[in-house]
Amino acid sequence: MLNKQKELYELLNDKKSLNEIQNYIREVITIRGFSKQRVQDKMLLLLEETGELAKAIRKTIPEASIDYEKIENYTDIEEEIADVFIVLVSICNRLNINLYDAIKKKEEKNIKRQWKVNGGEYVRFKKITKRNISK
Repeated sequence: MLNKQKELYELLNDKKSLNEIQNYIREVITIRGFSKQRVQDKMLLLLEETGELAKAIRKTIPEASIDYEKIENYTDIEEEIADVFIVLVSICNRLNINLYDAIKKKEEKNIKRQWKVNGGEYVRFKKITKRNISK
């Protein structure tokens, strides 16, 4: 098991496509015995990992209040982003969603949307119509 994971890991490099990375994650999750986890369990794990990412980011903000007695429990942002991505991709795999295709489809919609600056941030601009005023 460890040899197979190491073998797969050695094949990873910065020239791999998103599809290849998604397949890598599918294989290592299977090797580790998590491929049959229910989607709702993976979703809970994704929320947990997202919370850990938030905690790692909070650690870098000087004005944020953190428990310095537990600072060793705060991991690196890069590590937590990787954990979030791995769990997200494993959810895609469980649902038979090709992440690359999903991103392309979503960006096709986003490109057609209008965006405007609101208070220094870009927000989606929605035309005001009688239909959405009455809601």
